[in-house]
Amino acid sequence: MTKPESAGYDYDVVISGASIAGSAAAILLARRGVRVALLERRSDPEAYKVLCTHSITANAYPVLDELGLVPALEKAGAVRNEARWYTRWGWIEPRAAPGGPALPYAYNVRRSTLDPLIRSRAEQTPGVDLLLGHQVTALIGEAGRTVGVRASTPRGEREIRARLVIGADGRDSAVAKLAEVPTQLHENSRFGYLAHFRDLPLPGGIGQTWFLEPDMAYAFPNDDGVTVLAVLPDKKRLPAFREDLEGSFLDFVRALPEAPPIDSAERISKIVGTVNYPLVSRRPTAPGVALIGDAALTGDPLWGVGCGWALQSAQWLVEAVAPAAAGRGDLDRSLAAYARTHRRRLRGHQTLAVDFAKARPFNPGERLVFSAAARDESMARHMYLFASRLIGPLQFLNPLALAKAAAVNIRHRRKAAPSAHLSRTGS
Repeated sequence: MTKPESAGYDYDVVISGASIAGSAAAILLARRGVRVALLERRSDPEAYKVLCTHSITANAYPVLDELGLVPALEKAGAVRNEARWYTRWGWIEPRAAPGGPALPYAYNVRRSTLDPLIRSRAEQTPGVDLLLGHQVTALIGEAGRTVGVRASTPRGEREIRARLVIGADGRDSAVAKLAEVPTQLHENSRFGYLAHFRDLPLPGGIGQTWFLEPDMAYAFPNDDGVTVLAVLPDKKRLPAFREDLEGSFLDFVRALPEAPPIDSAERISKIVGTVNYPLVSRRPTAPGVALIGDAALTGDPLWGVGCGWALQSAQWLVEAVAPAAAGRGDLDRSLAAYARTHRRRLRGHQTLAVDFAKARPFNPGERLVFSAAARDESMARHMYLFASRLIGPLQFLNPLALAKAAAVNIRHRRKAAPSAHLSRTGS
């Protein structure tokens, strides 16, 4: 059991990483009276993550609202992220039910806009000290638990002691490695490249995703009239991309059903990506340590869940540990509560993502639901809720949903049968 007394602490909490997860956690902790040192290894306050889907799923909207970022994102031109998905059965096009509420949303927004915005909000929050150019090099341990960090800074090495160290430093988290947190790597049989285009029209002006079994692609409209266009092919295609990246990228996009007209748009970035991006799952806590965002769990980029889960995991951690982090409770018990929430909310999603990252065709359950969603508006809304991570796998694949999907497909086959019969007799 950890003691509530504060002896020799410089701060209550040290956070390594001042991007989405770290900045969100710093703001929410400080509002609850916690003294926070927010460390960022880069010295530029405008620094941002380049490899990203640049999209925040709707599950994270309440966090954005609590942070007070919604008006600022709207003002910055962030795009509400409606979506449609191509499948071999046609397009799945979620729409609000007649007379019903609008579909939930969050935002597509470039990290070059989002990261400086949330970092600036953290810096302006009383109780947060933003320390740029501070890179964690070691953890300070006492009696089997972490009680601070050592960091390299522009002025040399520095020790910062705190009750809790939070790793918000990404999939290659130094905090996780230094704390020797157990890590699982899951192979991703796809690779990915993306580029930014200006003046690239999309049907309905909304995001498009292509399920090509096994290849994938998406186009997400972002702020300032920029569209992020990404391809995620099976690794069998990798030799061609290595031989001619630009030609392979452009040819892949041109071959998409209802392909975006990239030849008439302006590409304003390099084509960037990675050929090896395994999914990472870590235990989200250790004595005196918590992990949030990609440091705790890195999903498959094709689902665009990273930013949303970064915000949510920051909120879950703060709700669990804020009193104990300020010296008013049992920190170990609070960390255990956070670990349970993280596992309960995300493990099922990650299990499905790990399986789909094998670059396999749809399995029978997926064929059932995706085909029904292309044929029925209520099933399309059901799929939208899952893609937005507003419902979990058990709700998505519950018996009633599967029964309804089966009924939709049976009706479709019955309607198609007379047409097929007439076509044969008329030929």
